[in-house]
Amino acid sequence: MTRFIFPIILVLISLGSFAWFTNPVYKDISDLKTRRAAYDEALTNSKELARVRDELVAKYNSFSASDLEHLRKLVPDNVDNIRLILEIERIASSHAMSLSNVKYNVLDQKKDAAAQAAVGGVPLSEQNKNFGTFDLQFSTKGDYATFLTFLSDIEHSLRLVDLSSLSVSVGDSLDQSKNIYSYDLSIQTYWLKN
Repeated sequence: MTRFIFPIILVLISLGSFAWFTNPVYKDISDLKTRRAAYDEALTNSKELARVRDELVAKYNSFSASDLEHLRKLVPDNVDNIRLILEIERIASSHAMSLSNVKYNVLDQKKDAAAQAAVGGVPLSEQNKNFGTFDLQFSTKGDYATFLTFLSDIEHSLRLVDLSSLSVSVGDSLDQSKNIYSYDLSIQTYWLKN
């Protein structure tokens, strides 16, 4: 009988040691292996991101300074409303036109109701977080042919601009004899958010 007690005691000690020491250590090792796999994956992803970043930096550096300036003018990284107004004023003055009644960041009440709708309580205009919009309204006067070339010059300027609304009216009686019209324009431009 004593012959069997010693092996039974050893089996019980080994089971107790497994339950209190070996099993928790084994679980810790399994958790550490899982963490290691996650860290290895994060390290692989960071290396891939660094490679993509380096490629993009190389592409960016391959652009000439004038091309980069053109891109900044096309879609600036801030609203830059003063520069936009000055650019439109410069274009207008090159056609012997002047701007009046300049208003900016006005909410156009005539916009389509679908554009003003909200999804999940967030207006559609605010859902795209990559860029912002800037609204500008102004008036000018001139003959129709000059106005068309003015619009063409705005269209061909580097700044990305959408014509939101246009209203044409006949000026006073002196202007009618010279075919001078009044134009009320609403435009929208864009800027990148960081």
